[in-house]
Amino acid sequence: MQSLKDRIRREGENLGRGILKIDSFLNHQIDPLLMEEAGRAIAAQFAAAQPTRILTAEVSGIIPATMTGRALGNLPVVYARKHKPITMREPVYVDSAPSHTKGGEVLLMVSPEFLAAGDRILIVDDFLASGRTIDALARIVQSAGATLVGIAAVVEKTFEGGREMLAHWDVRIVALATITDMSEGQIILNDE
Repeated sequence: MQSLKDRIRREGENLGRGILKIDSFLNHQIDPLLMEEAGRAIAAQFAAAQPTRILTAEVSGIIPATMTGRALGNLPVVYARKHKPITMREPVYVDSAPSHTKGGEVLLMVSPEFLAAGDRILIVDDFLASGRTIDALARIVQSAGATLVGIAAVVEKTFEGGREMLAHWDVRIVALATITDMSEGQIILNDE
């Protein structure tokens, strides 16, 4: 998605250790038009897979997942919670993943009332880096007896190996912008 790549080139900051700061349009402040375009682009890639729900992790995956759900005919979007609210009844689907930006393990929880056998799930997240968060979400899909039909990310950092790590799910994986190198303070996209 050229408009996304252009924004990464203009506003992205390489903070070192593989961390890309794109807070001006995705991870803190949202550019609604850009995210709407991202949602349409992801939806176009996965419409034929006929997802019935979209799953993401809070917080930064919610906006691109919602825009994708809207573009796919207003599909429900479920996000895995990191903290269990008192409104979430037991039992819940739980898995864990390491957080690159926060450090340590993060629990991801989804209520069975919003994820069931028979659902066709498209996972949409902001980043595909190591693949561990998306892998945890896929395991939650599996625990629910639902079918994983695809994985999409707004930005992929190929040098962290996430795509390879997720290959065992045997589903299509799509990224709208792919970063191949962030060494020496650079941000190199796949078309450079």
